[in-house]
Amino acid sequence: MSSRVEMIRKRLEDTLAPEHLHIEDQSALHAGHPGARGGGGHFAIVIVSDQFKDKSMIQRHRMVYKALNDEMQTEIHALSIKSLTSAEYLSEQQS
Repeated sequence: MSSRVEMIRKRLEDTLAPEHLHIEDQSALHAGHPGARGGGGHFAIVIVSDQFKDKSMIQRHRMVYKALNDEMQTEIHALSIKSLTSAEYLSEQQS
């Protein structure tokens, strides 16, 4: 696992206390992409936290961006976010 993934995991765990967190480093898929040349990675995350309860999708994403504040400027070039409450995650798993 890359140190960037570990850094993302620690920041999100410390800030949002997720019940489930999956982080995928997709940087290799973007080799040669202009943004990749700057050294920032491409990541996709699925995060399940009850801190998202009663929050809009935009508010949830802002919470994730805030947790990763400095890294969004240096270590992360692109971030795909799927943010769910535990009830939403359970419902999705049962579908």
